[in-house]
This record gives sequence, C-alpha cells and structure tokens, in this order.
Amino acid sequence: MKEASDRSIRVLLVEDNPGDARLLQEMLAEVKNADFVLEWAVRLSMGLEQLAEENFDVVLLDLSLPDSQGLATFTRIQAEAAETPIVVLSGLDDEALAVDAVRKGAQDYLVKGQIGRDLLARAIR
Repeated sequence: MKEASDRSIRVLLVEDNPGDARLLQEMLAEVKNADFVLEWAVRLSMGLEQLAEENFDVVLLDLSLPDSQGLATFTRIQAEAAETPIVVLSGLDDEALAVDAVRKGAQDYLVKGQIGRDLLARAIR
C-alpha cells in the first residue's frame, strides 16, 4: 500500500475476501483527482487493532467476517471509531439491513457486485 500525504484520504478496508479487496483497491486507484491510501484488515479484530493505532478518514466494512457477522460487526467498529464514517459493504442486497445500518449510523450501504468506481469514491468522500 502506498504512503499517505496530507491530501490523501486514508481508508481502512475490513474485508476477508482477497478478490473483493483487490477489486476495491483497483477501483480506488482509477479515481481521478483523489488520492486514496488503503489499509486492509481481513478480520474484525485486526481492523479494531488498526483503528486503535491509526487515524482513518473512512472505514469500508464487510458485515460477513470470520470473527463477526451482521450488524454486530458494524456496532463493534462504530464503538471503536465513533467519529469515523463507516461505509458498509455487503454481498446481500437486503434493503431492511441497509436501512437498519444507516439508522444506526452507517454513512452508506453498498452491495458488492453493484459498486462502480464512481459510486465507491462518492460514498467515501
């Protein structure tokens, strides 16, 4: 992952699927007029450790991780990083879950496979 500058947007991606992580990284690299620096955690516990050690501008959070599932995943990240915007990523196109996540404070809810580069960049910004 590349180094952050003062103008970089620091993103913590909490995602256990290497293919999804690589795709998101490639999408962010293609965004014009923005410098995203992506850190990646494959488990919720790793993401929580990174949040305790570093400041991030936004968290991209998969709700299905090896060590946490569903909205409990969001709640645990939010408790650690209350001031950091969290964009939920999910393989489930579940409108009720999306509404619930946003009501609980998620910045946005994006469905994997339906995310384009521009949508991802807009949600992060």
